[in-house]
Amino acid sequence: MADAARAFEFVEDEDRALEEARAALLAESKRIVEALLFASAEPLEESLLGERLSDGADLAATLAALRDDYATRGVNLARAGTKWYFRTADDLGWLLRREETPQKKLTRAAVETLAIVAYHQPVTRAEIEDIRGVAISKGTIDVLLETGWIRLRGRRKAPGRPITYGTTDRFLVHFGLEQISDLPGLEELRGAGLFDGRLPAGFGIPKPDDGEALTADEDPLDADDTAEDFPLLAQVDAEDEAAVAAGSIVSHVDEAEAREAGDGEERAREPGDEAAE
Repeated sequence: MADAARAFEFVEDEDRALEEARAALLAESKRIVEALLFASAEPLEESLLGERLSDGADLAATLAALRDDYATRGVNLARAGTKWYFRTADDLGWLLRREETPQKKLTRAAVETLAIVAYHQPVTRAEIEDIRGVAISKGTIDVLLETGWIRLRGRRKAPGRPITYGTTDRFLVHFGLEQISDLPGLEELRGAGLFDGRLPAGFGIPKPDDGEALTADEDPLDADDTAEDFPLLAQVDAEDEAAVAAGSIVSHVDEAEAREAGDGEERAREPGDEAAE
């Protein structure tokens, strides 16, 4: 009789241990599936989810349990064919509806201009053109100002007192930087394969600095020089007129940039045109 009782207790212990192991496996499987779906921007195939689970895990039971867990939450687990994904609960969709202005992809010219501002700030429009070797289309700096990634810093202490540009905190947030010095240097860019060819002797990348204080060759902005009110295109036209009057604009156009900009790039200016600005 005693032996039978001990055998019964042993079976009960085994069943309890097996049940606990199954519960632990299910809990771990739910965590894995939850993490995969949360991190994915697209619905994931059941087969892919199953491949990530431990041996012996029941994918169907895992998905069913996870679906039940999220049934009353603000986010629900949903299925589309053989794919699964998280979505906002149907009754809360109205909270997330908002009108947005569609974002436009930056042109290559805008990306290059932004990079030059980031690394060379404070920098003027003529200096940007000198580095790129081609003029900036009239809307390029406007677009970057509208994104909030660059700002008007001051005015260069030079003939024409051209505007200087620098980056903003919004630029840091968008690109995941704590400070502007976190931008990759030459060795990091070389390691990323961005400099495959032989670099010219003395080639280097400046150490960026976005300090609020004006540099020795900058004056404060004038009273009407604000990002909202500053007549950028009028300034560009005035600069070009001054450059034409000084005879400093040459007939050179980067055709690839012109095609990309759509309405064509302006004619580039020779190095040293800063004074004409």
